[in-house]
Amino acid sequence: MRRLVADAAIAALIPVTILIHLIYAPYTKVEESFNIQATHDILNYGVRDLVFPTDAGELRLRDHYDHLTFTGPVPRTFVGALALAGASWPLAKIFGDVNQQLVVRAVLGLWNALCLLYYRNRVGRAFGRVMIALAQLLPDTQAGFVPRRSGPRNFVIILTATGVVFRSELALLLMHHSLFCLISRRLTISSAIISGCIGAAIGLALTVPIDSIFWRRFPLWPELSAFRYNILHSQSSNWGTSPWYFYFSSALPRLLFNPLIDILCLFIVFTEPGTRRQAINLVFPSIAYVILYSAQPHKEWRFIIYVIPSLLTAAALSAHWIWIRQSKALVYRILSLALVASVIGSFAASGVMLAISRLNYPGAHALNRLHELVPLHQAQHPDEKLDAVHVHLDVLSCMTGVTRFLQHPSPDSAPGVRNNKTLAWVYDKTEDESKLLDPLFWQQFDWVLAERVERVIGRWEVVETVQAYAGVRIISPDETSHTTIIEHEPREGKGAWRKVLGYADLWGRKVSGGWWVDVKLEPRIRVLKRQRDDAPVMMMGGDW
Repeated sequence: MRRLVADAAIAALIPVTILIHLIYAPYTKVEESFNIQATHDILNYGVRDLVFPTDAGELRLRDHYDHLTFTGPVPRTFVGALALAGASWPLAKIFGDVNQQLVVRAVLGLWNALCLLYYRNRVGRAFGRVMIALAQLLPDTQAGFVPRRSGPRNFVIILTATGVVFRSELALLLMHHSLFCLISRRLTISSAIISGCIGAAIGLALTVPIDSIFWRRFPLWPELSAFRYNILHSQSSNWGTSPWYFYFSSALPRLLFNPLIDILCLFIVFTEPGTRRQAINLVFPSIAYVILYSAQPHKEWRFIIYVIPSLLTAAALSAHWIWIRQSKALVYRILSLALVASVIGSFAASGVMLAISRLNYPGAHALNRLHELVPLHQAQHPDEKLDAVHVHLDVLSCMTGVTRFLQHPSPDSAPGVRNNKTLAWVYDKTEDESKLLDPLFWQQFDWVLAERVERVIGRWEVVETVQAYAGVRIISPDETSHTTIIEHEPREGKGAWRKVLGYADLWGRKVSGGWWVDVKLEPRIRVLKRQRDDAPVMMMGGDW
């Protein structure tokens, strides 16, 4: 019974960890922009006008669906957004007053938790019960992972379908794993070809009809378009380049996170005969994939996150090998204690990173603050009362947390239409430089969220400035910590957050004699309000 309770408690760490991160850092960055906007549009505006097109329906689509206005350089698939919206719809209807973005991201996070628990149980079947706990505790401070089936043919089918629909770089990962299975005679050439064809057929059957409907083009295979744009035309370099060693010197250490995984576990697992064969099966195909993908100039950690489960499982094998030898020698007892300390330290460091991550979404904080400021201003200045509020959101705001889930009016209303909030909100995300340099363009807005005030033409007042993370600093005993006075935080968990920071600051300074590590903040987004004609002119520019 105790063993069952302990197993259940360890298993619960995965969904609990995900939900804690979601509650304390509920916003998204630009990498998630397409899918979060697409999920919002499907969830709130439905797909009737897409499936049964009419002239009136086409107009509604142009007004409602974000991707038809902001198409991006290449089309992306709607398969994931459609599945997520469908899974979130019942909960969104039941919890109608709850932040829909929170519901959607919770559904996605819990699906990842379910996949991780499945992966954990498969590891336990393959390597034993103790490995279940070790394979989970090592990555429990990490992001979500991709589960895999144990059978090579099933693995080929699933990975091929996933690559066809979602990420074309998975073809390289599939190639390395398939070659390794062929060399080790766990897969035949004919089985690999047949399984690959089945997976490709499943993927194409999903992505081509769905995405052709959403993008109003037929036939359309989004990942093929992305592959041609990024690889064949080498356009991915427009988003920056990194040296060939970036994945090994920066991305992998940050993803693995626990330093003992790099220093100890992956070393022992290859040097000990008892774990070497299993480790080779887990690690070599993944490392080969990272080496080959390092030839691509544009590098991001999300391109190699697929290899993390295999590397962590190999590290767990090493940890298991050390753990069961505690009684044999003092060195193993010391290493076991070091493993326990590293897991605890990783959890603590993850908490620190969670605290910092809350400060990386100034666009979301600024928009939330704007939604609070406008009603206050309307109440204080009844002579300026408006029926509609026109807001311009600049590029940085949209890249740091602003989504359609956070915008008013209520989701069941079309943009710019009066709703039960009494005010209609009209948002603009224009990026065209020629328009932004036109003084007439700015006359349509009542409020602006902007990084650079000097680029906003006209008479404007800086009502508030939202700060964001800008690094760390050492503070002396007579300095005040910034982290205890942060404004514009998300409301979710705000009181608990301040208490945690307060206690950490208090006890940390007692131990260190008053010295402490603090985060540096810098002004990022300004909330601007148009001035009345009779108001004094505000001189803008310089540092804020």
